[in-house]
Amino acid sequence: MGAGRGYCCCFTGHRRVPAQGIPAVRQRLRREIARLAGDEGVRDFLAGGAVGFDTLAAQEVVAAREEIPGLRLVLVLPCMGQESRWPQREAAVYRTLLRQADEILYTAEVYQRGCMFQRNRYLVDHSAYCLCYLRDTARGGTAYTVRYARQQGLQVINLAGWDLEESQVSLFTQGPPGVL
Repeated sequence: MGAGRGYCCCFTGHRRVPAQGIPAVRQRLRREIARLAGDEGVRDFLAGGAVGFDTLAAQEVVAAREEIPGLRLVLVLPCMGQESRWPQREAAVYRTLLRQADEILYTAEVYQRGCMFQRNRYLVDHSAYCLCYLRDTARGGTAYTVRYARQQGLQVINLAGWDLEESQVSLFTQGPPGVL
C-alpha cells in the first residue's frame, strides 16, 4: 500500500443494507470520504470486497476519485475467487470493482476457516479510520471488527444512522466469530 496507516481508512459493514436506506448510506459515504480526504489527508480506502456495505463503499471511492485526485481503492480480500458462489449479478459487480481497484491484496490464497477474520484484522491493522455500517452490535463479523477497531484506537464513524456509545461497545462479542 502506498500511504502509511494514518492516511488510510477501512470500511466494514453488514452484507444486507435495506434497499430504502441505500441512497442515504451512499450520501453519507460520499460526505465522509470527502471529509477524510480533505480534512485528514486520507488517500487509501480499504474495502473487504463483500456484498452489501463493502461494495457500496468501494463504488463510492471509485466515484470520488473523479473529483478528488490521489484517492486509491485498495481491496483487501479474504481469498481468490470468493465470488464463485455468488449470484451472477453480484459477481459481475465484484469483478468490475476488481478492475477498478488501485491495489488488490489477498489474506489467503484459497478459502479456509478464518480467512474472513484475517481480512477484517488486516483492514483495521492498516488504518487510522473506520467507516462502518453497524446496526447489530451483539454479534457477527461487523460487530467484532468495529470492536477491534475501537480497541486499536481507530476513529470509528457509524454510517447506519446512529452513533456508537461506550455502553454499546461492551455488547460486542469477545472473540473472533470464526468463519463469517
